[in-house]
Amino acid sequence: MWAQFLIPRGRITANGVGPVLDLREAHGKWIELTLVIERVIEQQSLAVKIEGSQDGQTWGERGLIEFPQKFYEGASVLRLDLGAYPDVKYLRASWKVNRWGRGEPVPQFDACLFAEAVSAVALDSR
Repeated sequence: MWAQFLIPRGRITANGVGPVLDLREAHGKWIELTLVIERVIEQQSLAVKIEGSQDGQTWGERGLIEFPQKFYEGASVLRLDLGAYPDVKYLRASWKVNRWGRGEPVPQFDACLFAEAVSAVALDSR
């Protein structure tokens, strides 16, 4: 079963992109994306989107799917049908952070994003 980190566990303090993942093992399947935020400070936000590419070099600006903007600790799950994107052979996550108000101006999210191929049985069970 295919499973990978799109955002490795760690501290996010700036905008960025995660590793490029080859979809050969998950091509045409559903994947479950789990964003886990373990620690936050007040007055900050995290926006995460999943981008697709045919060649692993060129990425669309819109992305394939996006998590709602996050402000708090917790886990969020999205499902993505890779069958709807037959030309996409690579995935990556990109994120933007924002911090406002008093205190240190650097955002701090302890987070990770995990992607896992799921079967039709798993999709029916939720």
